[in-house]
Amino acid sequence: MISIGVVTPHAEAGPEVELPDMAPGQIVTRLSRVRAAGDGPHPTTPPTSPSGLRALAAPSALDAAVGAFAVGSVDAIGYASTSTAYALGSDAEAAMLDRLSQRWGLPVAGTSASGAAALKALGVRRVALVHPPWFGRELDGLGAAYFGSQGFDVVSAESADVTHDPACVETAAVVEWISGNVRNEAEAVFIGGTGFRAARAIQALEERLARPVLESNQVLLWAILARLDADVAVTGYGRLFGSQPTG
Repeated sequence: MISIGVVTPHAEAGPEVELPDMAPGQIVTRLSRVRAAGDGPHPTTPPTSPSGLRALAAPSALDAAVGAFAVGSVDAIGYASTSTAYALGSDAEAAMLDRLSQRWGLPVAGTSASGAAALKALGVRRVALVHPPWFGRELDGLGAAYFGSQGFDVVSAESADVTHDPACVETAAVVEWISGNVRNEAEAVFIGGTGFRAARAIQALEERLARPVLESNQVLLWAILARLDADVAVTGYGRLFGSQPTG
């Protein structure tokens, strides 16, 4: 059994649900929410502005979140916030993840960096980005800039027209919207947003679109398992799990 410490600034359930779903009986998650200075003990609505997201990536906030895990209780850390990485940019995100790994002596993976690594492992150049409706145009644009800075051709970056309530997002609605809106020139789809629980849509989408479909929590699990060199079987969640990271 592998124990993954999920660190996130977001209040909605996401990776703590989807990671164990993808590898039942093989993965457990422990959750710690990143809080800004002055926050109370209970979860509040996290910021969605780039400046607010960047503030929650401060070393003091992150170390407080990781420090909440009991010593020896987790095998790796998953930093679960696609939008924060978009706000930071890929270089600052990489520095943040490296600092956390050095500080806590654990493998650390982040959702957006894992997404880029997954696209490279699959040999993808042209990607369509699909985000939850609560991201909005600013984060759509930052997502396009994030992946564009790493050499990908972002053919589209859109928020899906599904319910704005994360708890009510239906797999069928995600499959239908993406199937009807992804451009033919896209070689793969990346579904961003760790609170946008779309992992169960991956297999149906790959069958319909005949191309790889990636999702934030899926790529996070893939990257963590690779860092741990873990023998964990994941089936029914996309062709990614047959690929190895490059570089």
